[in-house]
Amino acid sequence: MQRKQTMPPHKPHPPQADRAASPAPDPAPGGAPFSVCVYCGSRRGRDPAFAKAARDLGHAIAEAGWRLVYGAGDVGLMGEVAAAASAAGGDTFGVIPVHLLGRERGRRDLTRFVITENMHERKKVMFMNSDAIVVLPGGAGSLDEFFEVLTWRQIGLHEKPIFLLNVNGFWEPLLALLDHVIAQGFAEPGLRDFLSAPGDVETLHAALCAASAARSAPGT
Repeated sequence: MQRKQTMPPHKPHPPQADRAASPAPDPAPGGAPFSVCVYCGSRRGRDPAFAKAARDLGHAIAEAGWRLVYGAGDVGLMGEVAAAASAAGGDTFGVIPVHLLGRERGRRDLTRFVITENMHERKKVMFMNSDAIVVLPGGAGSLDEFFEVLTWRQIGLHEKPIFLLNVNGFWEPLLALLDHVIAQGFAEPGLRDFLSAPGDVETLHAALCAASAARSAPGT
């Protein structure tokens, strides 16, 4: 008499989790709200102004009816911006690679939660689903993300606005480095035209409003 084999119980992914085997943007242009991709640290940093700026930005994105696109973590400045956007009823789109689910504590209460196989897919999905890029204070990962989208802009792969939120002058050394690169002949002076560095969320919000209006204009 043969024993009946029983299969282990199926454990589905959380209801809001999507697997991004082939990263792709939302299918219909204009089908998603104006989407702001936020790159920022998985740590809070030493200056309390950094966390406050993240919260203020998350709230402003939600209040404007825009969508937050970010790295799906619930730690550091990532957690601050997402918590503020969610608390204000905002649309949130998080993207995280499978190997960082534990380390960055993937936030599961997002409108959409996408799990990618690696970091390259994560950055691609975030970029393709955004209309503007904002870089808050952060470390090597944030710098990597910033320089990638800046390089793509420099070689004509996109025209999305890029903003460095220069909280308490955090990005001044980076801006000085870019000026140095230009001065030494390794980039055209126009490189600086591809980004702006507002010093506060209010100024950034006004610039994002202009970018949103330009996206909605006829013929764009």
